[in-house]
Amino acid sequence: MSRGVLWLALLTVLAIPAGILTTGYLPADDALRHAARAVSGRPWSDILVLGPHYTVDHNFGWEALLRGLHRFTGWEAERLVDFSVLALFVVAAGAALPLLRRPEAWLGILILFFTAWPPLAGRWMNGRPLLLSVAALTVLLLALSRDAEGTRWSRGRAVAMTALLAAAVFVHGVWYLWALPVAACFLSGRYRVGWGLAAAWLAGTALAALGTGQPVDYLTEAVRTAWRAMHLHPTARTRVSELQPASSGLLLFLVLGALLAFRQLARLDAPALTRQPAFWVAGLGWTLGFLNRRFWDDWGLPALMVLAVLDLDRYLARAQPAASPRRLALSFGLAAALLCVTTSDVDSRWTRGLTRQFLPAGDPELAGWLPEPGGILYAADPAFFYETFFQNPRAPWRYVLGFEMTLMPAEDFQVLYRILWNYGAAAAYQPWVEKMRPPDRLLVRADPAAAPAIPGLEWRHLRGGMWSGRLPRPRAAKGTPQP
Repeated sequence: MSRGVLWLALLTVLAIPAGILTTGYLPADDALRHAARAVSGRPWSDILVLGPHYTVDHNFGWEALLRGLHRFTGWEAERLVDFSVLALFVVAAGAALPLLRRPEAWLGILILFFTAWPPLAGRWMNGRPLLLSVAALTVLLLALSRDAEGTRWSRGRAVAMTALLAAAVFVHGVWYLWALPVAACFLSGRYRVGWGLAAAWLAGTALAALGTGQPVDYLTEAVRTAWRAMHLHPTARTRVSELQPASSGLLLFLVLGALLAFRQLARLDAPALTRQPAFWVAGLGWTLGFLNRRFWDDWGLPALMVLAVLDLDRYLARAQPAASPRRLALSFGLAAALLCVTTSDVDSRWTRGLTRQFLPAGDPELAGWLPEPGGILYAADPAFFYETFFQNPRAPWRYVLGFEMTLMPAEDFQVLYRILWNYGAAAAYQPWVEKMRPPDRLLVRADPAAAPAIPGLEWRHLRGGMWSGRLPRPRAAKGTPQP
């Protein structure tokens, strides 16, 4: 029966993204650009206007995987996005299942956290390679929970952890953030395990960097990009939303309090919470989330989920025999509840994007109002990059703003910063207008009934509040159509 419950849990985790994708769900950002890049076959320097500091993308391994998948299957960008959403959700949400005595415990924890922290389900459905780091963190913390105090790692455990961290860093290059679980081991008093994990982290990071063929650039680019994204903005308001500080709320304290009460009521024989590395990763993620919300979303929350499932797993293993019919009934009930909780389209969270309007280059209505070959698409809204590049991965133009604004040349970043600081004031766009050439276009969102008040350009409303501006064309001779 234990194997049957595991398969039930795995199938449930697979059915969730599969069901959501049937609604037409499409994520909003990085999943689109990774898929489009795989289809385009071009380096980022041919797609974006980049500053001299850019060297290599920090998602090297994921983009290599998608390129190989595109070449092998012929899938275009939309199918690659579907693959990304489904595969990465299954990896993130299913990583804990094989490591638990009672996999149904994880289904219960997913229900609890998807309900208590609604943004979590959306974040795990965004098709971004950060979910591989979430999965690796989950596996790592569950494995560490089994190490007794003072335990030395076997050679097999060391190799496994090194391989896990190498894969995570190769796909999602934020290698420096793995210092959090290393620090957590020392804070929890597991010094030998901490030293072993530190060695696995350094070795795994080195292997991942070597696998890119640009080891030094890969490691330094990740740190430089993070530093620039945080520190080139005098105010947090102009950063992208997920890098802004945010209150992590009371969820950490509510869960910790519930665990303490549960341990007493159930008389669980469990190590002290402070002896668990997951406790310290959750605490560090909660604290650092007030500086950057990703610490909580991607590190603190998964660690808190691991901390909670450890106790629930212990309780269920003691309370119900492995072959109990009640266990099977509970597992089916949890699976059904999890499906309802996650696939529910509450607040149109999965279908909101169906009204999104794209700008395909082959649309005759847009002729003359998208960049021409060799041109540049100027925009202060990154959605123009994600959506237009996704729709036109082979288009022969570049984007001044891509997936990270601090990758832009310094003068363009300053223009963008002034636009954001002034809430999109027309005058802030003027430096871009002055440097535009005939093949270039400026895209903005404005009232469909009134052209943007940005002088020096002629404007055309495209669709859905999107306007395209270009340098005025010479007047055509009488009777000659003008594009």
